[in-house]
Amino acid sequence: MSKTKALLRNLGPGLLFASMAIGTSHLVLSTKAGAQYGWMMAIPIILANILKYPFFEFGVRYTSVTNKTLIEGYLKRGKGYLLFYAFITLITTFTILAALYTVTSGLFINLFKVTEYAISDVALGLFALISALLIIGKYKFLEVSLKFVVSILFLALIITTVLVVAEGQAKPVSDFTPTPLFNEVGILFLIGLMGWMPTTVEASSWVSLWSIEKWKNQEKPSLKASLQEFNIGYILTGILALFFMIIGWFTLYGTNTILSNNAVNFADQVVQLFTTHIGSWAYIFIAVSAFATMFSTCMTAHDAVSRVSLDIIDLLTPAIKNIKSRKNFALVVLLLALVNFIVIAAFSANMGNLVALATFVSFVVAPIIGYMNLKNVMSADVSKEHRPNRNLQILTYAGILLLSCFSIYYFYIVIVS
Repeated sequence: MSKTKALLRNLGPGLLFASMAIGTSHLVLSTKAGAQYGWMMAIPIILANILKYPFFEFGVRYTSVTNKTLIEGYLKRGKGYLLFYAFITLITTFTILAALYTVTSGLFINLFKVTEYAISDVALGLFALISALLIIGKYKFLEVSLKFVVSILFLALIITTVLVVAEGQAKPVSDFTPTPLFNEVGILFLIGLMGWMPTTVEASSWVSLWSIEKWKNQEKPSLKASLQEFNIGYILTGILALFFMIIGWFTLYGTNTILSNNAVNFADQVVQLFTTHIGSWAYIFIAVSAFATMFSTCMTAHDAVSRVSLDIIDLLTPAIKNIKSRKNFALVVLLLALVNFIVIAAFSANMGNLVALATFVSFVVAPIIGYMNLKNVMSADVSKEHRPNRNLQILTYAGILLLSCFSIYYFYIVIVS
């Protein structure tokens, strides 16, 4: 088998990671970053992707070497590690999916002009559809469908970005004043952006679980092949984040346009900013691409949170057998849909609160999860030749230190204000 064929065959967990990551952090936060602060936001986007890379890479490394998930590794480090991760998962369960489905519902209402329906009504339909796809199609359907969706999305965004850049930057209004970044509002936005860039750090265990699931149906690749496949997905997420940032920068920066926190209005603004700059002919092209982005993200995140929940319950209740059965997976998928539908109904169309809560939680716990992942790959579970090299370890500590400083500063802002 050629190297190219082998790589295509191994595509799966890394591709799912890319699909999951290019949702809210990219479409919403990267676009807002470019629109409000301009080109300078490329720096924190690139920095976040570099500093968080080891946290996610360790999920692939640990699972490839040990055939165990990161979550099993947490338990081996001590029950306190697992209980902490379970607590974080419980919090994100009520925020991440609700935020993703809210944005996706807003895009659906905008795309199909069904403004007579509430966000919660559309979200209910999406929950029902995606739950059915996950329960019936299982992992194989998820992987195959997303290979197609991510490929089309990447091509669409390349074309869109080239067209936007070719059209040139929007002309600033006469009274335009650059938005200050280093004040309380700017720092809080920066924390939110880096909290979910490329995605929430607790998702490192999601890639771990997807790897285990994929290897049930094919021969397990080598550590080198697994890392290569993940790196492709990771680099893809970073490139797409910059694409969205460039689009926001070229189309909105300097125009004094404020992107709405209302999901429907935000969706309309995103689609209109593309079409106004490129041409009305691009409306359907842009709207469908944006919706496909969020739909695939909802599907991958819903699948991942369901698997993580079952894995945690299984490890915390060893006396109960066969917890991770197909039937229980279906039940958890439906339960998560119900719980997050209630959250969306309570928050109405204001996705800003949902996204803010989810991103801040992710940012604050990022250095802790990063340290837990480092403990896993540096433990006796992983042989010395398979542990991360010195440079990767230094990068890990640098990421933990910098993200910890940001978290402390965030708490300082909250307490002082």
